[in-house]
Parts: sequence; structure tokens; C-alpha cells
Amino acid sequence: MDRVRFCCTGRMDTTRNMSSTDLRYAAGAPEECATCASVIANAATPGSPGDAVGSAFDDLALRFSDIGLSPKQLGALGERYAAAWLERRGCTILDRNWRSRYGELDVIAMTPERVILFVEVKTRRTARYGTPQEAVTARKRLALRRAGVQWLLQPERRVAHRGVRFDVIAITAPPDGLPSVNHIREAF
Repeated sequence: MDRVRFCCTGRMDTTRNMSSTDLRYAAGAPEECATCASVIANAATPGSPGDAVGSAFDDLALRFSDIGLSPKQLGALGERYAAAWLERRGCTILDRNWRSRYGELDVIAMTPERVILFVEVKTRRTARYGTPQEAVTARKRLALRRAGVQWLLQPERRVAHRGVRFDVIAITAPPDGLPSVNHIREAF
């Protein structure tokens, strides 16, 4: 059983420099090869994560209670937790911590509907200095869009997909409780 709160009602209102349609066709629509078909066919279905995945997910949640984590360690744990959280909801992780000259893409996933997600993960202990999603500035959003296009243009990254989406997963992880996940779909 998940002990994580889920909310997808939040949305960051920003102006777009590049529409989702532009991004969808940035790398062209590749033919579906055996590898792409395999990735899509092997995507987990929601509600069937398996015991090993479920216990690993719960173990990650418990690690947030370690108050000795540095900010860098907390961020890395948040990214691992977000990837596991997406997998439990049926997504296939295509890449993690992919770097380009524009910056790093924390998690790249494929939904069961074959939409590629570029996910920025922000983790905070408290909202004292703002919510996690407030750390995704206009400059950061532009860099993430550019990095997303770079990822799509990589020949080895071409997978059959129906669309592209940029999401933010904001995790609030108080040291005395379980993490709270706010998944902001189509954040920018």
C-alpha cells in the first residue's frame, strides 16, 4: 500500500517557448523497431509492481527519515524515489540523470500511453524556503526544454512515442514522516 499523497492539480503557468507539438516532432516520428516495441511491451501495468519493487519503494521512503543526509544526498534520494514512484504507476524509465550542455534531465520515462516524460525532481525537507516546485525557475524550464530536445535528437534514444510532456515531481520529505509527492503534469 502506498503511503504517499498524490496531487496532480497543481500547474505552473508559464509562457512556452516551444509547444508540446513542436517537441513531439523535433526528432521525427521513428518507425517502431523491435527494441522500441520491447520497451513498450515490457512496461509495467499500474497496480502490479511486484513484491521486490514494492519493498524497495518502501525502503526508499524510510530513508528520508535520516536527518544526516546532505542536500545532495537528499536530492539523489528524491530522484530515485520519483523514478520508483513512476514505475509503480506503470511508467518505464528510459534514462536517469542524462546530461547535455543545457543541463541534466533527472528522469526520462515512458507512460503506458507512449508519452515520453521529462521529469524534473525537486526535494525539500520543509517549505521554509519555498515549495520544491518553486525552485523550477523560468531559466531552468528553458534549459530543461532544450535538454529534452537534445535527448530526442540522439539517434540511440529514438523510441516510438505519441507525445512529449514536461512534468515536475515535488517531494516534501519531513524527517519525522513519510514523503509527500506532488506530481505536476504538463508543468511547462
